[in-house]
Amino acid sequence: QGQLVESGGDSVQPGGSLTLSCAGSGYDLKFNCLGWFRQAPGKDREKIASLYTVTGAIVYTASVEDRIPISYAMAKNPMYLQMYNLTPEERAMYYCAEDRACRADDRNWDLWGQGTQVTVSA
Repeated sequence: QGQLVESGGDSVQPGGSLTLSCAGSGYDLKFNCLGWFRQAPGKDREKIASLYTVTGAIVYTASVEDRIPISYAMAKNPMYLQMYNLTPEERAMYYCAEDRACRADDRNWDLWGQGTQVTVSA
């Protein structure tokens, strides 16, 4: 089925920036829906943004809109998540995922990466 691989996680200071990438291991991202998620220690997983590649429509969670744009190459591989003005509360494991249709219940999404750690501290 293939494997998603995230990279770019790092430790940054508050107000810093990071760019995460998500690529298929040995294949181009193939599903119509791509998404970025994060899970902070002790908290539920949160969807950051989803991208429906057929139309180019992007949906962001309100808390990150305008600060965390996502982009992808026309070949759909890789997908990027650019994060600006990070806060300590955004320390989390960041995941990318693919789905056939941006289904509302992300537990059913088709393919998940293993995650990349982002730490924000002074």
